Amino acid sequence: MSNRDTDALLAQIIEAARRKRLSRRGFMEGALATGATVAAASTLWSTDVAAQTPQRGGTFRVGVHDGNTADSLDPGTTESVYMIQLSHACRSYLTLITNTNELGGDIATSWEASADASEWRFKLASGVTFHSGKAMTAQDVVDSLNFHRGEKTTSAAKALLSDVTDISADGDDTVVIKLSSGNADLPFLVSDYHLVILPSDGNGNVDWQSGDGTGPYKIVNHEPGVRTELVRHDGFHRDGAYFDAVHMLVLNDPNARQTALITGDIDAITTVDLKTVSLLKRAPGIAFDDVPSGSHVTLPMFCDVAPFDNLDVRLALKYAINREEIIEKILFGHGSIGNDHPIAPSLPYWADLEQRQYDPDKAKFHMEKSGLGNINVSLSAADSVMSGAVDMCVLFAEHAKAAGINIDVVREPNDGYWSNVWLVKPFVFVQWGARPTPDVMFSLAYKDDAAWNESHWQNKRFNELLLLAKAELDQDKRADMYKEMQLLCRDDGGTIVPFFINRTMARRDNVKHGEFIASNWEMDGARAYERWWFG
Repeated sequence: MSNRDTDALLAQIIEAARRKRLSRRGFMEGALATGATVAAASTLWSTDVAAQTPQRGGTFRVGVHDGNTADSLDPGTTESVYMIQLSHACRSYLTLITNTNELGGDIATSWEASADASEWRFKLASGVTFHSGKAMTAQDVVDSLNFHRGEKTTSAAKALLSDVTDISADGDDTVVIKLSSGNADLPFLVSDYHLVILPSDGNGNVDWQSGDGTGPYKIVNHEPGVRTELVRHDGFHRDGAYFDAVHMLVLNDPNARQTALITGDIDAITTVDLKTVSLLKRAPGIAFDDVPSGSHVTLPMFCDVAPFDNLDVRLALKYAINREEIIEKILFGHGSIGNDHPIAPSLPYWADLEQRQYDPDKAKFHMEKSGLGNINVSLSAADSVMSGAVDMCVLFAEHAKAAGINIDVVREPNDGYWSNVWLVKPFVFVQWGARPTPDVMFSLAYKDDAAWNESHWQNKRFNELLLLAKAELDQDKRADMYKEMQLLCRDDGGTIVPFFINRTMARRDNVKHGEFIASNWEMDGARAYERWWFG
C-alpha cells in the first residue's frame, strides 16, 4: 500500500471515529493496521478524534450584528445579517453549502437533471418534520418555492426563479422543477437564504408568520431587533444541532459585541472590529477565525438618477477610490482587492481582468468629459452593515477630492438601514455575502428586472448573456460569457466593488468546530448553530 493510500485510509478511520461509528478500540485496531505505532495511534485518538468529536449540551449565545426592528420572518423580505443567521438556525433548504464551500444536500438527498438541464428532480429525505410535529412532504416544498413566484409575490428572490415554468410533487418524496431553458446551477440556486421550506396549508399557501420550520432549532421567543431564543428540534433530519439551545442577541455596536465576548456574556460574535483584531487575539480564552471569502462591499449608484446617469461620472468615481489603502487602513489586510464586479478570485468563473487602479488624473479626465465640472454627491453608510463602513466612506471622500469630486458622507441610523436607505437612496454602502455561482449573484442584483438591482443598471447585452450562460453546458463557452459580463459590470455598470472581505469572527475557546468552516456567510455559512459544539 502506498503512503497516499495509507494516509487516505487513516483519514477515513479518523472520520468514522469522529462520527462515533468506531469505538476507541476499533479506532486503535484500524490505525495499527495502517502501520501506526501504539503511541502514534493514541496521540491521534486524543488530538484528532476525542478533541474534535462533537459533544451535546449547553446554550450557545451569539452576538449578531445588523439586526433591525423592521426584520420580518417573511423569507421573501430577508436581507439583514441577523435574519440570514436566524433563517439557517430554524429553517431548512433543499440544498446547502458545506463547510468546505461545496454543494451538499439539506432536505434533498439527491438530484438529477435532464440532458439539457431544463428539468430537475430532487429526492427528499425521509422522516423530516416541522417543529409543530407536522410531517414534511413534497407539497410543502412546492408551495414554499412557489411563494417566491408569480405576479403578486413581493419576494426579493422572484428573479432567481424567473425561468421556472412549473414546480410539482411526484409523490411525497420527489419534487420536479421545470424551466423555460436549461440552468446547470439550479441546485446551487435553491440554497439561497430566501428559499426556506415552510409548512403548506394544503391550498397553495405557506405559513411563515409562526416561524415554524424543519431546521435544527425552533423559536420559542423572538423580538425583532432585540433577541431570539431557540431550543433544539429533536426531529432534526441531519447530523448536528449539538447545543441544547441557542440565544441570538442583536449587538450592532462592535465594541458591545467584543466586550460581551471577552466578559463571557456570549460565546461567539458574527464579526469583529478589524481595528482591534490584534488586541482580541491576545485576550485570554478567545479564539479567532479569519476566512477568505467572496463576501464583498458595493457602493451602488442609481444609474437613472443624476449625476450617476452619466457613465463618465460613474467611471470617475471608480478611478477615484484607492482600494489598496482602504484594505490596509480599514480592513487591516483582512481582504483582497475588488475590480467593480462581484465575482471573487476564489469563486467559479472569476475573470482575470486588468485591475482598475486609483488614478485621480483619469478620474479628472472622465469628469471633464462628463461636462458637469466638479460635483457634490452624498454617500450613505452605517457601521451596523460592516464595522468601519463609515470610516471607509470618509477615506474614499478624501481620495475623491484629488479628482475634484466632493463626497458628503452621511452616517445613517443603524436601525432601519435596509428599509430606509438601501434601494432608497442613490449612493450607499452595502455588504453582500458570497453567492455560490455568478448566475445567482447576477440574477439577484444585476439583472435588469431584479428586485435587488441596487444600481438600477440596464444593459441589454449583459441580460442576453445572463440567459445564455445559465443554459450553456459547455464550461469553456460559459466562462467566456461570464468574463464578458464581468467586463460589462466593470466598465459600464453602476456599482463600485472596492474589495472582498474576509469573514472575521471570534468565539470563546470552548466553542469548537471542524477543520474547515464555510465562507459564504458569517458563522460557518450561518450554520454554526448546527455544526459547532462546546468542548
